[in-house]
Amino acid sequence: MATHNDLGKKGEELAVDFLQKNKYKILDCNWRYKKAEVDIIALKNNTLVVIEVKTRSSNYFGNPQDFVNPKKIKLLVEAINEYVTSKDLDVEVRFDIIAILKNKNTFEIEHLEDAFLHF
Repeated sequence: MATHNDLGKKGEELAVDFLQKNKYKILDCNWRYKKAEVDIIALKNNTLVVIEVKTRSSNYFGNPQDFVNPKKIKLLVEAINEYVTSKDLDVEVRFDIIAILKNKNTFEIEHLEDAFLHF
């Protein structure tokens, strides 16, 4: 597996741990619908939280969250519409980004709630 794939997998594991420590119930990881892959789907206080995890080894080209583009957002929204409908859920939906930046042997985690409001 390529190094960037290893880093992405590690980032998703860190994000799941972070969310669980903050009382999120993880429902699904790497859930797929058509061309979309949703990194983490969680539940907190009757809100379905869709989390896109972005992990980078450097912020030289920008912060991790800067790599979530409008096309990705559209795919995620379409996928979550299917998820909510297929599971007959009656919940509020929120889209978050967890940005993880590797700094030598440590990781900085930033949780951006309602992240897509800014796009």
